[in-house]
Amino acid sequence: MSTIKVHVDMNLCQSHGECVFAAPDVFELGDDDVLKWEEEVDESERAELEEAVNVCPMLAIRLEG
Repeated sequence: MSTIKVHVDMNLCQSHGECVFAAPDVFELGDDDVLKWEEEVDESERAELEEAVNVCPMLAIRLEG
């Protein structure tokens, strides 16, 4: 099973939440507006992950794999 590693630079992230709309199974904004995410995601989620990367206004998300 192939996986994708998801990296978020929390020094760049400003919790806009666009990634949550693009990939809700991967990203979540907590009650404190702090972003949480799955660090390893199945290849089947690639399209949603790429959309999350593209909509992030701070360019804080990077995929590996």
